[in-house]
Amino acid sequence: MAAELLRDEILVGGHWRRGTGPVIESVNPATGSVFATLTAATPEDVDEAVTAGLRAVSASGWAEKLPHERALVLRRIGDAIDEHSAEIGALQTMDTGKTLSETTALARSAAGTFRYVAAALETLEEAITPRRGSALTLSTWEPMGVVGAITPWNSPIASDAQKIAPALAAGNAVVAKPPVWAPWVTLQLARIAETAGLPTGLLSVLPGPGRTVGEALVAHPQISKVSFTGGTDTGRHLAGVAAQKLMPVTLELGGKSPTIVFEDADLTQAVAGLLYGIFSSSGQSCIAGSRIFVQRGVEEELVRRLAEATAQLTVGPGSDPRTQVAPLITHSHRDRVAEMVQRAVDDGARLLVGGAPPSDPELAAGAYYLPTILTDVKNSDWICQEEIFGPVAVLLTFDDEEDLVRQANDTIFGLASGIWTSDYRRAWRIARRIQAGTVFVNTYKQFSISTPFSGRHASGLGVEKGREGIRSYMHQKSIFIDTSGEPLPWAADQARASDAG
Repeated sequence: MAAELLRDEILVGGHWRRGTGPVIESVNPATGSVFATLTAATPEDVDEAVTAGLRAVSASGWAEKLPHERALVLRRIGDAIDEHSAEIGALQTMDTGKTLSETTALARSAAGTFRYVAAALETLEEAITPRRGSALTLSTWEPMGVVGAITPWNSPIASDAQKIAPALAAGNAVVAKPPVWAPWVTLQLARIAETAGLPTGLLSVLPGPGRTVGEALVAHPQISKVSFTGGTDTGRHLAGVAAQKLMPVTLELGGKSPTIVFEDADLTQAVAGLLYGIFSSSGQSCIAGSRIFVQRGVEEELVRRLAEATAQLTVGPGSDPRTQVAPLITHSHRDRVAEMVQRAVDDGARLLVGGAPPSDPELAAGAYYLPTILTDVKNSDWICQEEIFGPVAVLLTFDDEEDLVRQANDTIFGLASGIWTSDYRRAWRIARRIQAGTVFVNTYKQFSISTPFSGRHASGLGVEKGREGIRSYMHQKSIFIDTSGEPLPWAADQARASDAG
């Protein structure tokens, strides 16, 4: 990896320098070895970055630029990400353990996000609203100022783009806090943005612990909004801090998404989709299809085929093009996943497949865990209710649509769902009844930056992506312009009398 990509520097208000916090060690999950160190940011760095962001918005005239002028810069950033997608992918694979095919795709997705946001910005309309009197009424949108973006470790560059691009498009400055476990691609994104012409100071990147840097960012009096992707408990806490400021937040949180196989489903298509839904990204995905519901009539065949297919998945380092299931982000996270599986087995669950690190001695040093399916569980069991965030699925059965909907919605989460059936009328009925922000029919984990993404219940607040994603970083303002030329009638007589006097 090129040394310039791993410099011990963070970006604070337009200045690349060492942070003033503790040293972060970056560990390759595939090998367990430290490949770089980085000095983290502190609350003092947050304050400097926010102050510089406010200056930059004013000094650069970014907020006053016409939409197509801001869009030009965003489009250049997207093109530059595309040009550097190979190195971004390699850097992210080393940092997170993900397969190179996935990390390269995430880089290209981020490039597409910047280009889409640029196009949407150029065509984003304000409104002349219906008149209810003599005034011309308009609805306009304005920047917020400086906003915070707190991104997760499981898909850094794509999550960065989904927050940073629309926030910049809206005319704001952005202070980004990437995860301690995976900070490098966000720093590289900032370098790319600089070379693409983003005015100095509009983007700061402050890696550091959430309990210090993240907390300071959310609580800062001059931060006007925060968008956070991460765990539900942390999201609840940040929402509480934001509530004290009466500050809007967007929260993309956890999930325990149901994937549903009806008796009439194409089982080959369903098995492939179930495997991809839970085991791609090593299960480290907020929308992972971790609760598999199978209609009783196809239970036996589906279970057999799913177990056989799962056992054949290739586990290995993300740098190997044959790998399908890469290591987890850290050894400590792998151990947590293993402990949850063992606890479930101790409580009566049965291992259908997996349930241990791989036996291959060449993988012994990495944070690997075999793709795992648990059976003989009830939807009310804790293992079916708590998010594991690893390559672990629970297998449940249902009898009919009513039974399925009752079980699928019996969760605190509401992020995503998958439905496998050949009956599209049934698919429509179930999709409307499942309480989730996104429903996939005969597919899973498909993304589109043009399509809004949201969660219900403990899965989050607000909307990302689409045109609504840009609007979420803006204040709406109403303007009334009189067209009559007459004084307001309430005091018209007095006003005329004073004029005559």
